[in-house]
Amino acid sequence: MVQQRFSHLSAPRQALIRNCQRMGFGKIVGLTVCGREPVFGPGTEVLSDVKLNTAEISRPELGMRDFVLRDEMVRLFAELDSICNGVIEQLEIREGIPVRMTRKTIMPE
Repeated sequence: MVQQRFSHLSAPRQALIRNCQRMGFGKIVGLTVCGREPVFGPGTEVLSDVKLNTAEISRPELGMRDFVLRDEMVRLFAELDSICNGVIEQLEIREGIPVRMTRKTIMPE
């Protein structure tokens, strides 16, 4: 199986990964998918979950220009491809990795 790399992704997909990595823990709410690409628009909310009793640790990939994508990221992008045009109602992030999503698909008329 061919491993997917960060450097081979479109700019919007790279931006989504970087936002997840910077966030650490939290949720992205109302993320639009347009033409299989994530779009952070005015209706998108980024909700960070900050633990006050522990030090925050960032993803080691955050400082790298290129790396192999984790399986969760590959699966997320497969979901974006299947949505094509729609809305991810909620994307849950843990340790900088997307782990769960609720999606809304716009059905063609």
